[in-house]
Amino acid sequence: MKNLVAFVSGLIFAVGLGISGMTQPKIVRGFLDIFGQWDWRLLGVMIGAIGIHALLYRFIMQRNAPVLDSEFHLPSPRKIDLRLICGSILFGLGWGWADICPGPAIVSLASGKTPYIYFTISMLIGMMIFHMIKRKKI
Repeated sequence: MKNLVAFVSGLIFAVGLGISGMTQPKIVRGFLDIFGQWDWRLLGVMIGAIGIHALLYRFIMQRNAPVLDSEFHLPSPRKIDLRLICGSILFGLGWGWADICPGPAIVSLASGKTPYIYFTISMLIGMMIFHMIKRKKI
């Protein structure tokens, strides 16, 4: 049941990204172009997601456990450190350079276009490199 719910949730997310146009690099580029012809549509999607989260979070957290698990798995607070800052910079540079975010890139793989394939492969390689470095505690 968990896998079915995860699949349906991912499918809804993918459809939402497609309908909102967030898989189109020109929209992402327009959002990042704050000194040119700024495109507000990505901000609208973000505000919508934040709004839904803000409305439902307190309601959901009043439960003893999630519907399909025995406990909530929440991240623990962490301090802002060099690793977080470097990761944020790399993410932002990659997003700005490729004009696409990881979620929309994975959704866009269905198009079969090579830029999305290259981006996703590069992202996976970067994740593997990170885990190799993390294991060595560098």
